Amino acid sequence: MSPVVVLVGPPGAGKSTVGERLAARLGVPFTDSDSIIEAREGRAISDIFLTDGEPAFRAMEREAVATALVEHDGVLALGGGAPMTEGVRADLEGHPVVFLAVGLAAGVRRVGLSTARPLLAGVNPRATFSALLQERLPVYRAVARHEIATDDLEPDAVVDAVLAALTPEADRARG
Repeated sequence: MSPVVVLVGPPGAGKSTVGERLAARLGVPFTDSDSIIEAREGRAISDIFLTDGEPAFRAMEREAVATALVEHDGVLALGGGAPMTEGVRADLEGHPVVFLAVGLAAGVRRVGLSTARPLLAGVNPRATFSALLQERLPVYRAVARHEIATDDLEPDAVVDAVLAALTPEADRARG
């Protein structure tokens, strides 16, 4: 077993929204790495960051992603920072990874600079988001087989684009 598709991208790219709709269209389950961690730990990601720190969270995330890549047979969305961990990048090799790209303006609009996102909390969340995009963009592109620009697309149009990009891979994965 392995995921039909793995979605990566920054906060606001639509990984969860698109992932759920994509899974429904494919008739497979959806999960995301943050939900797996929250279920295992019994607390919110923001609480884990606050009490345990980012390094502890990233270790939990690496384990959750590694397990999901072996056990989950649907659509898997990764937390925005997951591909920044070297082990996660290695684990993604050979999987159908799609990068959902979002620009600064659209990302800020969608995320709303929420304090529920620990890495965006702070004095200047817009600048933080901009730096995060610049740092992560090359990594997302390195792990992904396909890139879909989501800025001007509704979620169903993103689903269509993902399906168009992955049709041969999705058909093989479904068997």
